[in-house]
Amino acid sequence: MLVGTTGPFLFGTFTLYEGRSSYTLQQAEIQNYFGELRTDIEAVTYGFYFLEFAEYCTRENNDETEILKLLYQTMRIVVKRSISLPLIRCIFELKMICLEGEAPQAFACAGCGRTEELSRFSASRGGMLCPDCAGQAADVLPFGQSALYALQFIEGTPVEKLYTFTVSDDVLAQLKKAAKRCVDVYIGHTFRSLEMLEMI
Repeated sequence: MLVGTTGPFLFGTFTLYEGRSSYTLQQAEIQNYFGELRTDIEAVTYGFYFLEFAEYCTRENNDETEILKLLYQTMRIVVKRSISLPLIRCIFELKMICLEGEAPQAFACAGCGRTEELSRFSASRGGMLCPDCAGQAADVLPFGQSALYALQFIEGTPVEKLYTFTVSDDVLAQLKKAAKRCVDVYIGHTFRSLEMLEMI
C-alpha cells in the first residue's frame, strides 16, 4: 500500500505503470517530505507557486531533470530561509525561464551586442541594453551593476549553487521588476497560486 507517498512537496523516486490512458503508481521511495513547509503559511504558499510554475513549464515524457533539481533546491532553501522568500522567487523565476531556453541576454546588449555600459533591461527586447539601444524599448527598466551581476550569476551558475547570495533592497526591487516582466513576456500565463501569494 502506498499511503503517504503522494502529495505536494514530496521528493523521491516513483515507479509508474503505464496503462492505456493513465499511469498507476507502483512504488515510491521518498527522500524528503519537506514537512517544515506545511507549518508556515507563507512558505507553503511560495511552495505551491513554485510547483504550479514548474508544472506549467514541463511536458510529459521530456527529460526535466534540471527543472526537478531547481525545484528541489528551491524547496530546500525555502525551508532553510538563509535568504529572503522574495529573492528566492526572483531567482527561481529567472532560472526557470533560462531552463526553458528563453534566457534574457545578460552579458551583452540585446540590441547591438556591445558588452560595456549595460544599464537598462527590457524583457521585450531580449534582456540588457546599452544607453544607445535603450530608447527603442517601451518597457525599459533602469538596471544597476549589482543587479546585472546578480542576473549574470543566476544565468551562469549551476542549480546546486544558485541560492548562495543576498542583495540589498534596492537590487531586489530591480530584480523583482525584471523577473515580473520576463514572466509576462516569456511565460505569459496567470498562475492562481500567485494571486494568493500576492495577498500575503
